Amino acid sequence: MNKLKIAILFGGCSEEHDVSVKSAQEIAKYIDTEKYDVTYVGITRSGNWLMCEKPCPDWENGDCCPAAISPDRTVHGLITLSNDNCRTIHIDVVFPILHGRFGEDGSIQGLLELAGIPYVGCDIATSAICMDKSLAYLMAANAGIAIPAFQILHPDDTPEIDIPAYPVFVKPARSGSSFGVSKVYQESELDAAIKMALQYDNKVLIEQAVSGVETGCAVLGNNNLLMTGEIDAITLSHGFFRIHQESAPENGSENAAFIVPANLPLQKQTELKETAKAIYRALGCRGLARVDMFLQEDGRIVLNEVNTLPGFTSYSRYPRMMKAAGITISEIIDRLISLAKRG
Repeated sequence: MNKLKIAILFGGCSEEHDVSVKSAQEIAKYIDTEKYDVTYVGITRSGNWLMCEKPCPDWENGDCCPAAISPDRTVHGLITLSNDNCRTIHIDVVFPILHGRFGEDGSIQGLLELAGIPYVGCDIATSAICMDKSLAYLMAANAGIAIPAFQILHPDDTPEIDIPAYPVFVKPARSGSSFGVSKVYQESELDAAIKMALQYDNKVLIEQAVSGVETGCAVLGNNNLLMTGEIDAITLSHGFFRIHQESAPENGSENAAFIVPANLPLQKQTELKETAKAIYRALGCRGLARVDMFLQEDGRIVLNEVNTLPGFTSYSRYPRMMKAAGITISEIIDRLISLAKRG
């Protein structure tokens, strides 16, 4: 049997580089090498593309050679350079386990569309929309989904903030894993929070804090053939959820606890799953996404955000939710590759 040739892209130039490497390590652990011929390509923080043996914390120091996806459709794969010899490697499917900018925002998806190579995850437009929280909110609201009240600021704007009540979240519009996010409790804290967010993006979101239980739903599939994992719920002892910035997340979060399945009535769990699928369809998602929502005391469900390439680390929520529904990481990988092949 001819094995499908899969390229796993990881690392990247975003602030989520380390999370991506950890995600790639988990995928390397669980991908079926009897079924797939796997090539690993790491992207350094400075943007160098290197084919390597396997993802690991010091992967750049191993046996690597320059490699990049060719936009030429007749190549349909990688061009590598080793010992001054250039060769091509045909690739059937790319799994871009790249989080944040240049991986989750439509950038890599555009390159793969030019190259004509099927890939795991959402297309260019949906990736860009979901990466920009303000655009995702507007599209979701247009589909009848409840969203937080928010305002947008750019660097040269004169802040005319109309905030009905504190606290608010100040966040980069196009960043992930809570980088650059501040919870602001009074007006005197606002300027510093805006300056911090501007370090990550020139578009800043000021968003009304939503009270309620923070929940998530893992969604897998295309069009109307969707399945979900079990709903999870996050409880916080203080602050807000930012596990990917903690020093040892593998040992548990410093301020957050996860409950999977969430301790909620079955009817409400079903409603959350159906709402997540409605959001997924409204934003044009395909392959996979993690849809985060708030469940308020009155039962109202409010969109938090949509992650189109959620983490696959040992502590990530997406694989945990799927595992609770009886779906292993190996099975997730198989289904994602199959969905990518079908287009």
